Amino acid sequence: MNSFLKLAVHTIDDKRGHNITALDMKGISPIADYFVICHGNSEKQVQAIAHELKKVFQEEGLEIKRLEGYDQARWVLLDIGDVVVHIFHKEERVYYNLEKLWGDAPSVPLQEVISQ
Repeated sequence: MNSFLKLAVHTIDDKRGHNITALDMKGISPIADYFVICHGNSEKQVQAIAHELKKVFQEEGLEIKRLEGYDQARWVLLDIGDVVVHIFHKEERVYYNLEKLWGDAPSVPLQEVISQ
């Protein structure tokens, strides 16, 4: 499993992100190999998850190519190269439903990653 993906999932889990899902986008999207999708129950939690992801990746010497939506904290997008992380406010996640939009992308089993 991709090391960026593992690091992102662990960081989101540590910040109590909800319903963490990863989609294997290889061959489906030229943007990234994986999309990670999660949500927080408040703007503050969404920002906390995004802030921690940025901090952890920078500490590892990895570049955040793009960070969008942080101030509004309704849908924050972090582009980490091979991995794009979508952090939604709970209501926005239901509305945009990326899992359905990218329904042809297989889910990546994350149980083992989260339990490590």
